[in-house]
Amino acid sequence: MKFHRFGAVAVAALLATAAHAQQGKDNLAAMQQMKVATTDLNIPVVPQVGKNADAIRNNLKKIKLPEGFKIDLFAIVPDARHMAVAPSTNMLFVGTRKTTVWAVTDRNSDGVADEVKAFAPSLNFKVPNGVCWTKDGFLIVAEHNRVLTFPAAEFFYEGPDVAVGTVVPQGKLIPTEYESYNHGARTCRVGPDNKLYITLGQPFNVQPADKIDEFNRLGIGGIVRMDLDGKNREVFSIGARNSVGQDFNPKDGTLWWTDNQTDGLGNDIPPGELNRSTKKGEHFGYPYWGGHYKVAGSPAAADLKDMKEPANAVFPQVELPAHQAQLGMTFYSGKQFPAKYRGGVFLAAHGSWNRSPASGALIQYVPVKADGTAGKLETFAEGWLDSETGIYNGRPVDVAVMKDGSLLISDDYAGAIYRVTYSGN
Repeated sequence: MKFHRFGAVAVAALLATAAHAQQGKDNLAAMQQMKVATTDLNIPVVPQVGKNADAIRNNLKKIKLPEGFKIDLFAIVPDARHMAVAPSTNMLFVGTRKTTVWAVTDRNSDGVADEVKAFAPSLNFKVPNGVCWTKDGFLIVAEHNRVLTFPAAEFFYEGPDVAVGTVVPQGKLIPTEYESYNHGARTCRVGPDNKLYITLGQPFNVQPADKIDEFNRLGIGGIVRMDLDGKNREVFSIGARNSVGQDFNPKDGTLWWTDNQTDGLGNDIPPGELNRSTKKGEHFGYPYWGGHYKVAGSPAAADLKDMKEPANAVFPQVELPAHQAQLGMTFYSGKQFPAKYRGGVFLAAHGSWNRSPASGALIQYVPVKADGTAGKLETFAEGWLDSETGIYNGRPVDVAVMKDGSLLISDDYAGAIYRVTYSGN
């Protein structure tokens, strides 16, 4: 990892400009040497009041929640995708599928963000969708084909130049010939083993037969893991299509993750997946299986009709309604919500694009049983999809638990983050 020793005074002295952030110059090398890359210290902030905020709050009146729960607007965050709640401050970092990572701060701890601005705007991010924390307070940003690390990002984010290290250089997360606009948004988590786990969606609807073995070898259509400095990379899980959200069960250390399944086979097949990885090397069935539906030989994968079923395929913990596109997920580790939710999984269903009528745009909940397996799926929050008009008022992407036990929900369609609290009996 290309990284230099630093201190608070040294980092403060390196603050520079947002004005030159997207002028095409890659400032990574300069910032890794603790050099100033820019000259203007001012970073524009995203307005948090006005007609847009009022309209979003009005739409939230349509959201249905269990009794005792309440949803409010936490922040206006354009293109908000996956979230990482800061370890030591009342703030979070939010990835996008564009060129910005957002720093979101609730400075007065009133449950509403006071400031939203770009993080490290001196850098040229490319689809910085995945954000996560190491145990010692380093922020990891997983881009389309690069992984960066930022020490103490929650304390050194005020200026455009920040301390930064490279975990995986540009073009080395996947071979560049497989870079695609399809399924290119990564997510990351640091596991109990202190290794970095990254999801790698494969770039096809169904991969061609001649790509299956290569993708399995590379971990494309699965999950890879590595040391926090990028060394000792290995394939952890294979047999997925587009693995997205992931989180570790704090009780037993197993890795759970969502998988979006094949398009174009009809309204109700194949099901989406919520999977549970218990060890390295498990195969989750794809592209032979999508849930318990046989994708191989279907109209979407006619060239796989002679494919051999993978041995010991692991089937989902939960088969999710088809095409709802469950993305982010998290284990509920807080204490604010009633006991039934503690230790269970919250899921963000982004909503369908190739189903008529549309389905999804909701938050779901899956309890986890005493033996560590999944209980029955239920709806927790709904109303972003208008059932009468079929119009989306929002599309949830990710869920994250704040330190007070409230639940954050990101929405890349509305460009917002919501906060769910509980005050009922």
